Amino acid sequence: MINREQIHWVRDVTCDEDRSQIRTGTGPEVMAALRNAAIGALRLTGVTNIAAANRHHAPDSTRPLALLGIT
Repeated sequence: MINREQIHWVRDVTCDEDRSQIRTGTGPEVMAALRNAAIGALRLTGVTNIAAANRHHAPDSTRPLALLGIT
């Protein structure tokens, strides 16, 4: 099981969260929740390298949907 510290590390290092310029309102919390959801979805499908998975899925918007069985 992945703990909170590991998820924070992935968000910080892989998603470069500390450099995010979203700073007002609920924006930071919403983006953290979206990042957590993306990381969790990748982990549920067996992905162990989040950075590599991000690079793989980024060029084609249908890839993440197919991974989740949506398309």
